[in-house]
Amino acid sequence: MSITPQPGIMEIDLYVGGQSRLEGHENPLKLSSNENPYGTSSQALAALERSAATLHRYPSTDHAELRAAIAEIHGLDADRIICGVGSDEVLQFIAQCYAGPGCEVIHTEHGFAMYPILARAAGATPVEVRERARVVDVDAILAACTDRTRIVYLTNPGNPTGTMIPLEEVARLAEALPEQVILVLDGAYVEFTEGYDGGARLVESRDNVVMTRTFSKIHGLGGLRIGWGYGPRAIIDVLNRVRQPFNLSTTQLAVAEAAIRDERFTEHCRAENARLRVWLREQLLGLGIACDESHANYVLARFADEAEAAACDAALRESGILVRRVGGYGFPEGLRITVGDEAGCARVIDAISRFKGAAA
Repeated sequence: MSITPQPGIMEIDLYVGGQSRLEGHENPLKLSSNENPYGTSSQALAALERSAATLHRYPSTDHAELRAAIAEIHGLDADRIICGVGSDEVLQFIAQCYAGPGCEVIHTEHGFAMYPILARAAGATPVEVRERARVVDVDAILAACTDRTRIVYLTNPGNPTGTMIPLEEVARLAEALPEQVILVLDGAYVEFTEGYDGGARLVESRDNVVMTRTFSKIHGLGGLRIGWGYGPRAIIDVLNRVRQPFNLSTTQLAVAEAAIRDERFTEHCRAENARLRVWLREQLLGLGIACDESHANYVLARFADEAEAAACDAALRESGILVRRVGGYGFPEGLRITVGDEAGCARVIDAISRFKGAAA
């Protein structure tokens, strides 16, 4: 056949998201996709309704109002911000613009599954680097760099581990990378951390760092797909050259702006997540299940082996609860559990307790 895709495309393993449906359960408790259990802010929902009157109009091409709101809330320079269809699209722009055949893209072994997909889609070669006890190893990343390395994707906090490295280590990595390499700080879960700006100040002090963020998690807008990036002006200018002019709709722009301005709702979600995340981990540890301290809106429960994890997952499903199997992330013995609301957390712990009791 003479019609063939570009090299690397057929090597891509399709991304598989968290399951949403469970046979026999009309409304399962979904703790498989790190969604906000408190939904979306009332201000964002009101903006959604208002946007219906303007659906016949094209949206802005420069996203000026949303970028201004992001800049105001986070203390950033609006001219350094780019908006995308989820942070995934911004990550894609970076690979599209700065990697290609003959280039290498580094990601860590437990990093976001999209990184090797984005590398191969650009014709580049993904390079997986080992972590140390489920934590990113800066020295291992630096050792993996070659003259072909163009991008390092770093999830911080990590997914599905929830672990993170301090800003000092991130800065050390940025400083020591070869001069042709961009460090991409994927901060999808930054809002759930304490004392970490996602690398924003590092972006402003260097010319090789880009930060990405999303509205899908703490802002509860996963269904609308909105994200953004922050980087040196020269890099943002390059990314905007491949960004489609109308990549975000009027509705997406309006709802995202309202969501980020509703700081009271954001703080409520952050505080409740922090409280229940600690409780959830303590309960798992009390049941004899290994679980690292998490800095995100999920915990990684590590069972004795893959068989026990599979059996617990089956028991949770029997109880109408969906969590995430993470064998594809290197944890066949693991279940990633989203931190739900208080009732949801209590329900999942009760189900796991019953499973452990029955197995004893």
